[in-house]
Amino acid sequence: MRDYCASQTRGGPRLVVVNYAFDASLDSPEHVLDTYRALSGWCRAAADAGMTVRLVQAFTRDACIEDGQVEWVFRAVSRSRSLAVRGLHAAVTEHRPDVVHVNGLDSPIQTRMLRAQLPASAAIVVQDHAGTPPRSPLKGVVRRRLMRAVDAWLFTSSGQANEWVHGGYMRSSDVFDVMAASTGLTPVDRAIARQMTGLVGTPALIWVARLDANKDPHTVLDGIERLATQFPNLTLTMIFQGGPLEDEVRRRVASSPNLVARVRLIGATAHQELAAWYSAADVFVLGSAQEVCGYALIEACACGAVPVVTDIPSFRSITGGGAIGRLWRRGDAHGLAEAVTSVHPRLDDERARVEAHFAAALSWSAVGRRARAVYETVVDRRRSAERLEGA
Repeated sequence: MRDYCASQTRGGPRLVVVNYAFDASLDSPEHVLDTYRALSGWCRAAADAGMTVRLVQAFTRDACIEDGQVEWVFRAVSRSRSLAVRGLHAAVTEHRPDVVHVNGLDSPIQTRMLRAQLPASAAIVVQDHAGTPPRSPLKGVVRRRLMRAVDAWLFTSSGQANEWVHGGYMRSSDVFDVMAASTGLTPVDRAIARQMTGLVGTPALIWVARLDANKDPHTVLDGIERLATQFPNLTLTMIFQGGPLEDEVRRRVASSPNLVARVRLIGATAHQELAAWYSAADVFVLGSAQEVCGYALIEACACGAVPVVTDIPSFRSITGGGAIGRLWRRGDAHGLAEAVTSVHPRLDDERARVEAHFAAALSWSAVGRRARAVYETVVDRRRSAERLEGA
């Protein structure tokens, strides 16, 4: 590690990804990159797509890592999302970016400050991570002014931007669909995966999510009870890291003859072990009311588990509008049962289609290609508008 980075040129547009947020408990740059896997994966995917990439990350101290692919630049700030960002912005501007990608909609003041320091030809793109418009009308007026500094907005699904668009914070023409993340998980041979995990069942369903109201485990359990007669050998394996509904779910499973024989509550497991669990399963099921991206669904698709998930914007985008698996209306246990029933006769064919869809649309290489295409579109639009203004 060195305390500076010499700018590399790899060809293609020059991209800086800037993140104003950080966790002070992360004690090293390497720990930050490992923890923020979606952020570091995005940067590597953009580099693989032919861009010259630098990440500028807020941190407790200055540092830099060079790995021949991405410049990982860390600049000291006093706290997460600090307004004292001179060092951060200097690291952005010295890269001479064509486009700057701001991670999250929750740093509008910093983004506006950055716009003032960039050349007019450089575009700013902001990626959503569960941002919501302000509820105060006065704050809304201020926020709209600040957001004029941005050229484009990235959402997993454009439908997630509706509240922002309808509130006058952004134009629909400036919103682009881009997956917020992918995964490096790869399938495990199914026979080996079943041996490793002990997962059985026909069909074998898997849940990977916290047990909370948003994920809605009770509707999923309702669906399992509906399916019990039709599929006596059906199983549901639930992997979760706690959640406010854990005790309720445990009591419900223990008290139901249909569930106690079919539902296996695993709890938490190491991330690197998930590939075996997904690969051993037939179907990935989730009852979410909303998701920013749907990391677990993307991981499941990478390993061939057939998605049977709720019909919400991010899941529609991930499944190609229901081109793989089945979508069902959230809160509708009957719809879930019908969806499982419909995919069951063709599970082998569906697994192959899911893996092919992941490679074409959800892999990091696909995300990188899509991101580069959007960046180039946004830069071209900004420069065209600049030429028209100067004419």
